Order: sequence, then structure tokens, then C-alpha cells
Amino acid sequence: MSESSRPADPPKRVLSATRARQGRFGRHMVWVLVISTLLAGIGLLLAWTWKAPSQASANSDSARSSAAKAFNAPEPAPVVPPPGTDHPAPQAP
Repeated sequence: MSESSRPADPPKRVLSATRARQGRFGRHMVWVLVISTLLAGIGLLLAWTWKAPSQASANSDSARSSAAKAFNAPEPAPVVPPPGTDHPAPQAP
């Protein structure tokens, strides 16, 4: 058998399954989250400014305002009960 010139491997640390699946905490993860959130916000802002002119022109529809004027009706007349009748209280269901 040949002898190995490497020193013996240090004993390995045994972790539970839950601990082995968890990531490390630290500043690097916070920076990843902050930078990715900023990039997503910048992307949304760029997309909004790119599409804003076409959306603004789609909302300026003069036909709608002329059609809405057709609904300007006079206020309805109040309900006047016939003389000699009272307004009874509504019956409970």
C-alpha cells in the first residue's frame, strides 16, 4: 500500500436535516434582496413610462363625453301620497 502525503481529513460536522436545508444569514442576502427589489422597481418604472403615452391617448375619448350628456335627465318628481292617507311604517320581514 502506498502512503498518502495528505494529512488525515478533519472530522466532519454532523448537521440535522433541517439545519442543512437552511441558508446562511448575512449581509449578502440583504444586498441581493435590496438590489433585486430596486431593479424590479426600475423595470416597472421604465415599462410604465414607455407605455404611458399610448394609454393616455386611449383614455381621451370625446365620444364618451357626448354619450354621457344623454343621461342628463331632470330630477324625478317626489312621490306624493293621495290626500287622506298616511305613510305607514314598513313591515318587518
